[in-house]
Amino acid sequence: MSDKDTKKQYIKQQLLKRENEARTVRKIVLISLLAVVLLFAAIGLGGYFYVQSALKPADPDSKKTTEVTIPIGSSVSGISMILKDKGIIKNAKVFHYYVKFKNESGFQAGKYKFSPSMKLDEIISSLKSGKVMQEAALKITVPEGKQLVEIADILAQKTKLKKEDILKTLNDPAFVKKMQALYPGLLTNDIYGKTIKYPLEGYLFPATYSYFEKQPTVEDLVKPMLKKQADIVLQYKDTMGKRKLTPHKLLTMASLIEEEATEKTHRESIASVFYNRLENGMPLQTDPTVLYAKGSHEKRVYYKDLQIKSPYNTYLNKGLPPGPIANAGTSSLEAALNPADTNYLYFLAAPDGNVYFSKTLDEHNKLKAEHIK
Repeated sequence: MSDKDTKKQYIKQQLLKRENEARTVRKIVLISLLAVVLLFAAIGLGGYFYVQSALKPADPDSKKTTEVTIPIGSSVSGISMILKDKGIIKNAKVFHYYVKFKNESGFQAGKYKFSPSMKLDEIISSLKSGKVMQEAALKITVPEGKQLVEIADILAQKTKLKKEDILKTLNDPAFVKKMQALYPGLLTNDIYGKTIKYPLEGYLFPATYSYFEKQPTVEDLVKPMLKKQADIVLQYKDTMGKRKLTPHKLLTMASLIEEEATEKTHRESIASVFYNRLENGMPLQTDPTVLYAKGSHEKRVYYKDLQIKSPYNTYLNKGLPPGPIANAGTSSLEAALNPADTNYLYFLAAPDGNVYFSKTLDEHNKLKAEHIK
Protein backbone atom coordinates (compact mmCIF):
# COMPACT_ATOMS: atom_id res chain seq x y z
CA MET A 1 0.00 0.00 0.00
CA SER A 2 1.35 3.36 -0.96
CA ASP A 3 1.79 6.28 1.45
CA LYS A 4 -1.06 8.03 -0.35
CA ASP A 5 -3.45 5.17 0.28
CA THR A 6 -2.34 4.87 3.85
CA LYS A 7 -3.00 8.54 4.40
CA LYS A 8 -6.50 8.28 2.89
CA GLN A 9 -7.34 5.32 5.09
CA TYR A 10 -6.10 7.20 8.17
CA ILE A 11 -8.23 10.21 7.29
CA LYS A 12 -11.25 7.95 6.74
CA GLN A 13 -10.75 6.26 10.11
CA GLN A 14 -10.49 9.65 11.81
CA LEU A 15 -13.71 10.83 10.14
CA LEU A 16 -15.54 7.65 11.24
CA LYS A 17 -14.17 8.08 14.73
CA ARG A 18 -15.37 11.69 14.90
CA GLU A 19 -18.76 10.71 13.47
CA ASN A 20 -19.13 8.01 16.12
CA GLU A 21 -18.08 10.47 18.82
CA ALA A 22 -20.59 13.02 17.51
CA ARG A 23 -23.32 10.38 17.45
CA THR A 24 -22.49 9.44 21.03
CA VAL A 25 -22.54 13.08 22.11
CA ARG A 26 -25.92 13.57 20.44
CA LYS A 27 -27.31 10.53 22.25
CA ILE A 28 -25.98 11.80 25.56
CA VAL A 29 -27.44 15.27 24.94
CA LEU A 30 -30.80 13.79 23.86
CA ILE A 31 -30.99 11.48 26.88
CA SER A 32 -30.00 14.36 29.16
CA LEU A 33 -32.69 16.62 27.69
CA LEU A 34 -35.28 13.87 27.95
CA ALA A 35 -34.29 13.27 31.55
CA VAL A 36 -34.59 16.98 32.32
CA VAL A 37 -38.02 17.18 30.64
CA LEU A 38 -39.25 14.12 32.54
CA LEU A 39 -37.86 15.52 35.76
CA PHE A 40 -39.65 18.84 35.29
CA ALA A 41 -42.85 17.02 34.29
CA ALA A 42 -42.65 14.85 37.39
CA ILE A 43 -42.00 17.90 39.55
CA GLY A 44 -44.88 19.78 37.91
CA LEU A 45 -47.29 16.87 38.24
CA GLY A 46 -46.22 16.23 41.80
CA GLY A 47 -46.62 19.92 42.58
CA TYR A 48 -50.09 19.96 41.06
CA PHE A 49 -51.31 17.04 43.15
CA TYR A 50 -49.60 18.49 46.20
CA VAL A 51 -51.40 21.82 45.81
CA GLN A 52 -54.71 20.09 45.02
CA SER A 53 -54.40 18.08 48.21
CA ALA A 54 -53.46 21.16 50.23
CA LEU A 55 -56.58 22.98 49.00
CA LYS A 56 -58.85 20.32 50.51
CA PRO A 57 -60.03 20.28 54.17
CA ALA A 58 -57.40 19.12 56.65
CA ASP A 59 -59.78 16.42 57.89
CA PRO A 60 -63.10 16.20 55.95
CA ASP A 61 -64.64 13.81 58.49
CA SER A 62 -63.72 15.76 61.62
CA LYS A 63 -66.57 16.82 63.89
CA LYS A 64 -64.46 18.68 66.44
CA THR A 65 -64.00 22.45 66.64
CA THR A 66 -60.90 24.28 67.77
CA GLU A 67 -60.71 27.79 69.20
CA VAL A 68 -58.34 29.94 67.17
CA THR A 69 -57.23 33.43 68.18
CA ILE A 70 -56.27 35.87 65.42
CA PRO A 71 -54.34 38.82 66.96
CA ILE A 72 -54.95 42.39 65.85
CA GLY A 73 -52.72 43.37 62.94
CA SER A 74 -52.07 39.79 61.79
CA SER A 75 -50.84 39.46 58.23
CA VAL A 76 -52.17 36.83 55.85
CA SER A 77 -48.88 34.98 56.30
CA GLY A 78 -49.26 35.10 60.08
CA ILE A 79 -52.89 33.92 59.94
CA SER A 80 -51.84 31.08 57.65
CA MET A 81 -49.25 29.88 60.16
CA ILE A 82 -51.74 30.07 63.04
CA LEU A 83 -54.31 28.01 61.14
CA LYS A 84 -51.64 25.44 60.19
CA ASP A 85 -50.39 25.15 63.78
CA LYS A 86 -53.95 24.56 64.98
CA GLY A 87 -54.52 21.83 62.38
CA ILE A 88 -57.25 23.76 60.57
CA ILE A 89 -55.47 23.79 57.19
CA LYS A 90 -52.93 21.49 55.60
CA ASN A 91 -50.40 23.96 54.27
CA ALA A 92 -49.74 27.56 55.33
CA LYS A 93 -48.04 28.64 52.08
CA VAL A 94 -50.80 27.21 49.87
CA PHE A 95 -53.45 28.96 51.98
CA HIS A 96 -51.47 32.20 51.82
CA TYR A 97 -51.14 32.07 48.03
CA TYR A 98 -54.78 30.98 47.65
CA VAL A 99 -55.92 34.08 49.57
CA LYS A 100 -53.68 36.29 47.43
CA PHE A 101 -54.86 34.61 44.22
CA LYS A 102 -58.51 35.27 45.13
CA ASN A 103 -57.62 38.82 46.19
CA GLU A 104 -59.26 38.35 49.59
CA SER A 105 -58.71 40.85 52.39
CA GLY A 106 -60.39 42.44 55.39
CA PHE A 107 -59.78 39.58 57.82
CA GLN A 108 -60.96 40.36 61.35
CA ALA A 109 -59.08 39.76 64.58
CA GLY A 110 -60.71 37.82 67.40
CA LYS A 111 -61.48 34.36 68.72
CA TYR A 112 -62.91 31.90 66.22
CA LYS A 113 -64.15 28.33 66.33
CA PHE A 114 -62.88 26.44 63.31
CA SER A 115 -63.08 22.79 62.31
CA PRO A 116 -60.53 20.82 60.24
CA SER A 117 -63.49 19.75 58.06
CA MET A 118 -64.04 23.32 56.83
CA LYS A 119 -63.22 24.24 53.23
CA LEU A 120 -60.75 27.08 52.58
CA ASP A 121 -63.52 29.31 51.22
CA GLU A 122 -65.54 28.75 54.41
CA ILE A 123 -62.55 29.70 56.55
CA ILE A 124 -61.93 32.81 54.45
CA SER A 125 -65.60 33.81 54.63
CA SER A 126 -65.57 33.37 58.41
CA LEU A 127 -62.43 35.45 58.83
CA LYS A 128 -63.99 38.24 56.78
CA SER A 129 -67.37 38.23 58.55
CA GLY A 130 -66.30 37.23 62.03
CA LYS A 131 -69.45 35.11 62.39
CA VAL A 132 -67.80 31.90 63.49
CA MET A 133 -66.66 33.49 66.75
CA GLN A 134 -70.31 34.10 67.60
CA GLU A 135 -72.53 31.52 69.19
CA ALA A 136 -75.52 30.68 67.03
CA ALA A 137 -78.54 32.63 68.22
CA LEU A 138 -80.88 30.10 66.63
CA LYS A 139 -80.74 26.57 65.24
CA ILE A 140 -83.49 25.17 63.05
CA THR A 141 -83.80 21.62 61.76
CA VAL A 142 -85.79 21.00 58.59
CA PRO A 143 -86.47 17.24 58.29
CA GLU A 144 -86.59 15.31 55.03
CA GLY A 145 -89.94 14.88 53.31
CA LYS A 146 -91.44 18.16 54.56
CA GLN A 147 -93.68 20.29 52.38
CA LEU A 148 -93.40 24.06 52.15
CA VAL A 149 -96.38 24.68 54.44
CA GLU A 150 -94.84 22.38 57.05
CA ILE A 151 -91.48 24.13 56.80
CA ALA A 152 -93.24 27.48 57.23
CA ASP A 153 -94.81 26.06 60.40
CA ILE A 154 -91.38 24.97 61.71
CA LEU A 155 -89.91 28.41 61.03
CA ALA A 156 -92.84 30.12 62.73
CA GLN A 157 -92.45 27.94 65.83
CA LYS A 158 -88.74 28.77 66.08
CA THR A 159 -89.00 32.49 65.41
CA LYS A 160 -91.34 35.40 66.08
CA LEU A 161 -92.60 35.28 62.52
CA LYS A 162 -96.14 34.25 61.65
CA LYS A 163 -96.70 31.22 59.42
CA GLU A 164 -99.01 33.21 57.15
CA ASP A 165 -96.39 35.91 56.66
CA ILE A 166 -93.68 33.33 55.94
CA LEU A 167 -95.82 31.66 53.27
CA LYS A 168 -96.77 35.03 51.81
CA THR A 169 -93.10 35.93 51.40
CA LEU A 170 -92.11 32.52 50.01
CA ASN A 171 -94.79 32.82 47.34
CA ASP A 172 -94.25 36.50 46.57
CA PRO A 173 -93.12 36.81 42.90
CA ALA A 174 -90.65 39.58 43.72
CA PHE A 175 -89.05 37.49 46.48
CA VAL A 176 -88.88 34.40 44.26
CA LYS A 177 -87.26 36.48 41.50
CA LYS A 178 -84.69 37.78 43.97
CA MET A 179 -83.82 34.23 45.07
CA GLN A 180 -83.64 33.13 41.44
CA ALA A 181 -81.09 35.85 40.76
CA LEU A 182 -78.99 34.52 43.63
CA TYR A 183 -79.21 30.85 42.60
CA PRO A 184 -79.90 30.80 38.83
CA GLY A 185 -78.42 27.32 38.35
CA LEU A 186 -80.95 25.87 40.77
CA LEU A 187 -84.04 28.04 40.36
CA THR A 188 -84.81 27.82 36.66
CA ASN A 189 -87.92 29.17 34.95
CA ASP A 190 -89.55 25.77 35.50
CA ILE A 191 -90.67 27.03 38.92
CA TYR A 192 -93.07 29.44 37.17
CA GLY A 193 -95.21 26.73 35.59
CA LYS A 194 -98.91 27.67 35.40
CA THR A 195 -99.97 24.71 37.52
CA ILE A 196 -97.17 24.97 40.10
CA LYS A 197 -98.65 25.17 43.58
CA TYR A 198 -95.67 26.80 45.34
CA PRO A 199 -92.59 27.98 43.35
CA LEU A 200 -90.10 27.04 46.08
CA GLU A 201 -91.69 23.71 47.00
CA GLY A 202 -88.96 21.08 47.25
CA TYR A 203 -86.13 23.60 46.98
CA LEU A 204 -85.44 24.10 50.71
CA PHE A 205 -82.87 21.43 51.53
CA PRO A 206 -83.50 19.37 54.69
CA ALA A 207 -80.73 19.97 57.24
CA THR A 208 -79.93 21.77 60.50
CA TYR A 209 -79.14 25.46 60.06
CA SER A 210 -77.46 27.89 62.43
CA TYR A 211 -78.43 31.56 62.44
CA PHE A 212 -76.54 34.38 64.12
CA GLU A 213 -79.29 36.99 63.89
CA LYS A 214 -81.62 37.03 66.89
CA GLN A 215 -84.58 38.00 64.75
CA PRO A 216 -83.87 36.68 61.24
CA THR A 217 -86.09 37.62 58.33
CA VAL A 218 -87.68 35.07 56.03
CA GLU A 219 -84.89 35.81 53.57
CA ASP A 220 -82.25 35.20 56.26
CA LEU A 221 -83.87 31.86 57.06
CA VAL A 222 -84.36 30.64 53.52
CA LYS A 223 -81.15 31.68 51.75
CA PRO A 224 -78.93 29.07 53.48
CA MET A 225 -81.46 26.37 52.56
CA LEU A 226 -81.45 27.39 48.91
CA LYS A 227 -77.66 27.66 48.87
CA LYS A 228 -77.31 24.20 50.36
CA GLN A 229 -79.71 22.80 47.78
CA ALA A 230 -77.85 24.55 44.95
CA ASP A 231 -74.48 23.23 46.16
CA ILE A 232 -75.80 19.67 46.31
CA VAL A 233 -77.86 19.61 43.11
CA LEU A 234 -75.23 21.30 40.94
CA GLN A 235 -72.58 18.78 41.94
CA TYR A 236 -74.66 16.24 40.01
CA LYS A 237 -74.65 18.37 36.86
CA ASP A 238 -72.90 15.78 34.66
CA THR A 239 -75.15 12.91 35.77
CA MET A 240 -78.22 15.11 35.30
CA GLY A 241 -77.09 15.83 31.75
CA LYS A 242 -76.72 12.13 30.95
CA ARG A 243 -80.21 11.37 32.27
CA LYS A 244 -81.63 14.53 30.63
CA LEU A 245 -82.83 15.85 33.97
CA THR A 246 -83.22 19.52 34.83
CA PRO A 247 -82.88 20.56 38.50
CA HIS A 248 -86.67 20.87 38.60
CA LYS A 249 -87.30 17.37 37.23
CA LEU A 250 -84.64 15.91 39.50
CA LEU A 251 -86.19 17.48 42.61
CA THR A 252 -89.65 16.42 41.48
CA MET A 253 -88.65 12.78 41.00
CA ALA A 254 -86.63 12.80 44.24
CA SER A 255 -89.62 14.17 46.16
CA LEU A 256 -91.80 11.26 44.98
CA ILE A 257 -89.14 8.78 46.07
CA GLU A 258 -88.78 10.57 49.42
CA GLU A 259 -92.48 10.46 50.12
CA GLU A 260 -92.80 6.78 49.23
CA ALA A 261 -89.63 5.62 50.99
CA THR A 262 -89.38 4.01 54.40
CA GLU A 263 -86.33 3.23 56.51
CA LYS A 264 -86.27 -0.30 55.07
CA THR A 265 -86.71 0.82 51.48
CA HIS A 266 -84.29 0.38 48.64
CA ARG A 267 -84.88 3.81 47.14
CA GLU A 268 -83.14 2.94 43.88
CA SER A 269 -85.76 0.24 43.27
CA ILE A 270 -88.60 2.70 43.87
CA ALA A 271 -86.91 5.04 41.39
CA SER A 272 -86.71 2.20 38.85
CA VAL A 273 -90.48 1.63 39.13
CA PHE A 274 -91.20 5.30 38.42
CA TYR A 275 -88.81 5.42 35.44
CA ASN A 276 -90.12 2.10 34.07
CA ARG A 277 -93.71 3.36 34.24
CA LEU A 278 -92.75 6.61 32.51
CA GLU A 279 -91.02 4.68 29.72
CA ASN A 280 -94.06 2.45 29.29
CA GLY A 281 -96.47 5.40 29.15
CA MET A 282 -98.13 4.37 32.40
CA PRO A 283 -99.34 6.86 35.03
CA LEU A 284 -97.12 6.88 38.12
CA GLN A 285 -100.11 6.32 40.45
CA THR A 286 -98.28 7.33 43.61
CA ASP A 287 -100.52 8.13 46.60
CA PRO A 288 -98.47 11.04 48.02
CA THR A 289 -99.28 13.11 44.93
CA VAL A 290 -102.99 12.59 45.62
CA LEU A 291 -102.59 13.77 49.20
CA TYR A 292 -100.59 16.76 47.97
CA ALA A 293 -103.36 17.60 45.51
CA LYS A 294 -105.88 17.19 48.32
CA GLY A 295 -103.84 19.48 50.57
CA SER A 296 -103.90 17.14 53.55
CA HIS A 297 -101.43 15.04 55.51
CA GLU A 298 -103.54 11.94 55.99
CA LYS A 299 -101.89 8.54 56.23
CA ARG A 300 -104.36 6.87 53.92
CA VAL A 301 -105.74 7.50 50.44
CA TYR A 302 -109.35 6.50 49.68
CA TYR A 303 -110.68 5.50 46.26
CA LYS A 304 -112.73 8.69 46.06
CA ASP A 305 -109.49 10.69 46.50
CA LEU A 306 -108.09 9.17 43.31
CA GLN A 307 -110.62 11.21 41.34
CA ILE A 308 -109.42 14.58 42.66
CA LYS A 309 -108.98 16.84 39.66
CA SER A 310 -105.49 18.28 39.97
CA PRO A 311 -102.39 18.29 37.74
CA TYR A 312 -100.58 16.79 40.75
CA ASN A 313 -102.82 13.70 40.80
CA THR A 314 -100.66 11.03 39.12
CA TYR A 315 -103.61 8.64 38.93
CA LEU A 316 -105.39 10.94 36.47
CA ASN A 317 -102.32 12.42 34.75
CA LYS A 318 -99.38 10.69 33.11
CA GLY A 319 -95.81 11.86 33.60
CA LEU A 320 -94.28 13.70 36.51
CA PRO A 321 -96.39 16.16 38.50
CA PRO A 322 -95.80 19.89 37.76
CA GLY A 323 -93.17 20.14 40.49
CA PRO A 324 -91.83 18.66 43.74
CA ILE A 325 -94.35 17.70 46.40
CA ALA A 326 -91.87 17.91 49.31
CA ASN A 327 -88.18 18.36 50.03
CA ALA A 328 -85.89 15.39 49.42
CA GLY A 329 -82.73 14.24 51.14
CA THR A 330 -79.48 13.29 49.44
CA SER A 331 -80.32 9.57 49.35
CA SER A 332 -83.49 10.23 47.36
CA LEU A 333 -81.67 12.61 45.00
CA GLU A 334 -79.03 9.99 44.31
CA ALA A 335 -81.70 7.31 43.79
CA ALA A 336 -83.38 9.57 41.23
CA LEU A 337 -80.06 9.91 39.43
CA ASN A 338 -79.03 6.26 39.72
CA PRO A 339 -82.12 4.02 39.70
CA ALA A 340 -81.75 0.27 39.97
CA ASP A 341 -81.87 -1.74 36.75
CA THR A 342 -85.14 -3.67 37.17
CA ASN A 343 -88.31 -4.65 35.31
CA TYR A 344 -90.54 -3.70 38.23
CA LEU A 345 -93.70 -1.76 37.46
CA TYR A 346 -95.35 -1.91 40.88
CA PHE A 347 -94.40 -1.61 44.52
CA LEU A 348 -96.37 -1.95 47.71
CA ALA A 349 -95.51 -0.11 50.93
CA ALA A 350 -96.75 -2.50 53.61
CA PRO A 351 -97.71 -1.53 57.19
CA ASP A 352 -94.67 -3.42 58.51
CA GLY A 353 -92.39 -0.87 56.84
CA ASN A 354 -91.24 -3.19 54.07
CA VAL A 355 -91.72 -2.42 50.40
CA TYR A 356 -92.58 -5.25 48.02
CA PHE A 357 -91.85 -5.02 44.29
CA SER A 358 -93.54 -6.82 41.41
CA LYS A 359 -93.48 -6.92 37.62
CA THR A 360 -97.17 -7.55 36.94
CA LEU A 361 -100.50 -6.34 38.27
CA ASP A 362 -101.43 -9.91 39.29
CA GLU A 363 -98.28 -10.18 41.44
CA HIS A 364 -98.99 -6.76 42.90
CA ASN A 365 -102.58 -7.67 43.82
CA LYS A 366 -101.45 -10.92 45.46
CA LEU A 367 -98.95 -8.98 47.57
CA LYS A 368 -101.66 -6.46 48.46
CA ALA A 369 -104.01 -9.24 49.59
CA GLU A 370 -101.22 -10.77 51.63
CA HIS A 371 -99.91 -7.66 53.37
CA ILE A 372 -102.81 -5.19 53.46
CA LYS A 373 -105.50 -6.34 55.85
